[in-house]
Amino acid sequence: MNQDQIIEAVEKMSVLELNTLVKAIEEKWGVSATAVAAAGPAVAAAEEKSEFDVELTAVGEQKIAVIKVVKEVLALGLSESKTLVESAPAMLKTGVKKEDAEAWKTKIEAAGGKVTLK
Repeated sequence: MNQDQIIEAVEKMSVLELNTLVKAIEEKWGVSATAVAAAGPAVAAAEEKSEFDVELTAVGEQKIAVIKVVKEVLALGLSESKTLVESAPAMLKTGVKKEDAEAWKTKIEAAGGKVTLK
């Protein structure tokens, strides 16, 4: 039997017969007929970011505490820190290493602010 004859035979099968054929093939060769996801985009998505943009999205009720933390982590003056915090949502810094960005987020949120890492 050649390829064309096999295709012709499969075309003539009912849905029930096709289902039985697929199950027999799965059992015979130990394969699965489930759809396989494309590997290209999944691989790109699996790559972990190493740098983040740190954005202060909200200040909360403890504005003074948030200003102090922003002053500390960004090494800014008090006036600059206050202006930056009062302009929230505001980008604090771009291209921050993952570890530093997470530490900043933890400190600012502990002081009452809300931070988004992008």
